[in-house]
Amino acid sequence: MVDLIYKDEVYAIVGAAIEVHRELGPGFLEAVYQEAMQIELTDRQIPHSSQPRLQIVYKGRVLEKYYVADFVCYDCIMVELKAQKELTGVDEAQLINQLKATKMRVGVLINLGSRGKLEWQRFVT
Repeated sequence: MVDLIYKDEVYAIVGAAIEVHRELGPGFLEAVYQEAMQIELTDRQIPHSSQPRLQIVYKGRVLEKYYVADFVCYDCIMVELKAQKELTGVDEAQLINQLKATKMRVGVLINLGSRGKLEWQRFVT
């Protein structure tokens, strides 16, 4: 069996998102979920930075433009929040490209706007 990179860390992040989704449910703007998620991550003592500016590297050169992630947790996992009916291929491609451009390996795409159970996906580049 293959070990997942940062398995426990991703599990902790998703657990926090499940709690936010359970408490708030669908229908809020992403900014509301962002703030609630920051509270939940803090309460669970999950190391994180909220909306950090991440350098983008192109052909070995750092660009002047930067990417602002929703969260970086444990200094190594990019977390992208959405507040929409369902995730799309565009959302997936966005996170994958952001991982590649910032040289991060693991990302979690979380949709807090979905009805029913929390929708999330884990990506590794």
